[in-house]
Amino acid sequence: MTDETATLASYVARLDFTAVPDEVRARAKSLTLDFLGSAIRARRDAESTPSLLKTLQALSLDGEGPATVFGCDRGWTPAVAALLNGALGHSLDFDDTHADSSLHPSAPVVPAAFAVGELVGASGAEVLTAIVAGYEVCCRLGSALDPASHYARGFHPTATAGSFGAAAAAAKLFKLSQDEIVAAFGVAGSQAAGSLQFLVNGGWNKRYQVGAASMNGVIAATLARNGFLGATQSIEGKHGLLAGYSDDAHPEKAVAGLGAVYETMKIGVKPYPSCRYTHAAIDALIAMRRAHNLTPDQISRVSIGLHRNGITLTADAATKRHPRSIVAGQFSMYFTGALALAQGRFGWDDYARLGDPSIEALADKFDVVQDARLEGKTHPFGAHVAISTGDGVQERLIADPSGEPGAFPSAEAMQQKFLQLARPVLNGGAERFADAMLSLERFARVAEVAMLGRCSSSAV
Repeated sequence: MTDETATLASYVARLDFTAVPDEVRARAKSLTLDFLGSAIRARRDAESTPSLLKTLQALSLDGEGPATVFGCDRGWTPAVAALLNGALGHSLDFDDTHADSSLHPSAPVVPAAFAVGELVGASGAEVLTAIVAGYEVCCRLGSALDPASHYARGFHPTATAGSFGAAAAAAKLFKLSQDEIVAAFGVAGSQAAGSLQFLVNGGWNKRYQVGAASMNGVIAATLARNGFLGATQSIEGKHGLLAGYSDDAHPEKAVAGLGAVYETMKIGVKPYPSCRYTHAAIDALIAMRRAHNLTPDQISRVSIGLHRNGITLTADAATKRHPRSIVAGQFSMYFTGALALAQGRFGWDDYARLGDPSIEALADKFDVVQDARLEGKTHPFGAHVAISTGDGVQERLIADPSGEPGAFPSAEAMQQKFLQLARPVLNGGAERFADAMLSLERFARVAEVAMLGRCSSSAV
């Protein structure tokens, strides 16, 4: 097929709420709630939030509007709300992951859907449909790019493919035609950007570029709505997304099973606030610590085997062994692994232990290597862990980390994760907001739900 752009545009234009299976709707609501918990907590806690807000003030981009920034106390203009919600929701690195595309679908898609949904007075069902459309587009494009090749070129797929997902969600809510959505994708193709260079020093680019992808999707769809002529064939064209961002693209993955197979059901959630490639190893370390009553002083060596993508993102010993910033810690297999092994748990508040001498001493015992047994798998997030003590070597191979679709958490567990993140910000309103989000399709105006995610105590 050579018309992936038009095929995806047609899918987005035609997708109807009644055609989306019940299980897909339920999953999309759970994923959205999970993402918004991270956004709300990051509004207060993420160290990059003040600079984002000060920049918007300095540029006079902090004006009031109809769109919600979750965890904030007032309305914002839609494009800026998408930027902030996208950046905030990705700041804790606690948001969902689609394994096949190695990207975080909710971060660009959900903010765009809410921003435009509030702008046009959409219903909860319409916003939920737009979120599913956005998930399907960005996950499929991320897979088509081939994550290993995309990473090797230095790109961050959540920001690149995510621009198209955000444009799809926004376009759906604007009720654009197929041709208009093609135009929106054309603009999104010019906006798609996101470098992995943040890995060198733990820069905040990762957070910003995902928020920018959401904002750019809103802008792209708005331009198309107003008659702007965008490039055609922005996905499959000679200078399109697949040719420009990958050396091993698989265009067929962009449209395979479209409308019958829902990539939304393949999105997993994170039990730990760090790069998804660290999670299987963390699961293993916590389980082995418990099973063998291990203490740090008993351990002589820890070997962790990861997929090559995980090595690229988390395993450079020269820069990752002793991280000093939260972003660097989120992408350090050494720090996250040592923390989990020392404590038997790992949550957002544990980043207070960055620079802790006892954690760093344990991290010095870690070796992280590429494991050939994890290559060529459907999912790349597995880990092989070997712990050496005076009593011998204990080993464990985990193919998929907890939270993957095959073992998706219960509704109760998902709501509890949200409440742990949101309660310190929304206080008593967190439960009401969660209940509303999980019945989103019942609301005639999505703004009724979004308003529950505002916090009167926050300040710009």
